[in-house]
Amino acid sequence: MKKRMWIGVFAFLLGGMVEGCVSDQRVAEVEQASRMERAHLENFDDLDFNVYSGQKWEQLGRSHAKDIVVHWPDGRTTRGIEPHIDDLKGMFVFAPDTRIKEHPIRIASRDWTSVMGVMEGTFTKPMQIGDGKTIPPTGKSFKLSMVTIGHWKNGVMDEEWLMWDNHAFMQQIGLLP
Repeated sequence: MKKRMWIGVFAFLLGGMVEGCVSDQRVAEVEQASRMERAHLENFDDLDFNVYSGQKWEQLGRSHAKDIVVHWPDGRTTRGIEPHIDDLKGMFVFAPDTRIKEHPIRIASRDWTSVMGVMEGTFTKPMQIGDGKTIPPTGKSFKLSMVTIGHWKNGVMDEEWLMWDNHAFMQQIGLLP
């Protein structure tokens, strides 16, 4: 009887130790994921507030993979950091003061992040529309909520979805009623 009691106590203690190890391992995994999520969000803030707004294209590789896939609000998809940089540069041609200075919403879950930013600027230079044609500047400002969803791999985004309301943008800069 005593032997069975000691076996039961031993099994109980061993079970508690194993569970404690599993719990410690799970806590460590959650803490690691949390550190990674914070790092991705900090990288995102730097991307928009410093790199994008400051047009520091040579620094885009800190947040974007060389072979990044980017999904644009107009339905296009680009592949590679160089075409992405070319598209980003194009946004500053007609509105050189374009900027993102705040992320009111920041969400991260493991390899995924999403931020809602406020993109602002003023249509002060001709807008190129292809075939050598341009739209003259209206001098009107825009202020748009935009969302970026990013998937991260090895510390950089390998895929990105950009979203904003192009109709509202055209209205704000005076190209649509």
